[in-house]
Amino acid sequence: MSIAIPGFDYQRVSVADEVTLNLAVGGTGSPIVLLHGFPQTHVMWRHVAGDLATDHTVICPDLRGYGASDKPDAREADTYSKRTMAADIVTLAGKLGHERFALAGHDRGALVAIRAGLDHPATITHLAVLDVLPTLDMWDILRGSSAAVAFHLYLMAQPPGLPEQMISASADAFFGYFLDLWAKDPHAIPADLRAEYLKASREAVPSIVADYRASAGIDIAHDQADRASGTRLPMPVTVVQQDWGAALGYDAAALWHTWAADLDHRTTSVGHFMAEEAPDEIVKALRSLLAR
Repeated sequence: MSIAIPGFDYQRVSVADEVTLNLAVGGTGSPIVLLHGFPQTHVMWRHVAGDLATDHTVICPDLRGYGASDKPDAREADTYSKRTMAADIVTLAGKLGHERFALAGHDRGALVAIRAGLDHPATITHLAVLDVLPTLDMWDILRGSSAAVAFHLYLMAQPPGLPEQMISASADAFFGYFLDLWAKDPHAIPADLRAEYLKASREAVPSIVADYRASAGIDIAHDQADRASGTRLPMPVTVVQQDWGAALGYDAAALWHTWAADLDHRTTSVGHFMAEEAPDEIVKALRSLLAR
């Protein structure tokens, strides 16, 4: 790993059989865990983490299957379920001495964070979700030609074999496409960091695909069970997302209210990589959440 979060200490913590997570830790005070998205690593939080570390203990892991964390083979349907990945994070925080903590996630990390909030409501004190919908709602909303915006979801949902082969054959082009398309400010991800993200993703194709494949299968089943039972997120929740509701024709705030009673729903004019494109905006939203 050539790029690190300045001023943070690095360590590896075992969270499950054959799974050790790479993480950066900095600051002192009440704990908050920050989970990265696709196709990134924990370093996407470098600006936000440095600010929060002035008065919080900030923990930034690479998710299982990503970055410098372990990448177990997807031998079981739940190896990369968000339930399993959320359990990783709860175990990680516990081993660092935090039985309760705030949690923020972006993109794939946000899906893990949502599942952690649903499965571990007594552990997650505050929850922030950046630029995703819950898995069940995401699939419901992607209809017709508008679903083309998420072609990668459909590609990686296919049975093992072809997706991994196709992506591995053009890994830098594939992952670089999203880094370029989804950033409104191309300067937010400088060339050296872009190269780092591409290298990390190139070396993790099977596990990244397995993560996405789980969201077309077992993750849906878990969301359906929660919806059927009326399970909701009981902690204060902040959602920051691009105006996907207007783009895809649904009421985003109303959708989120079905999952969270104590909700602050915000839209942003910046691109998908908002923690890198507008870190001050994200810090403000997180500090507002933590004060609730």
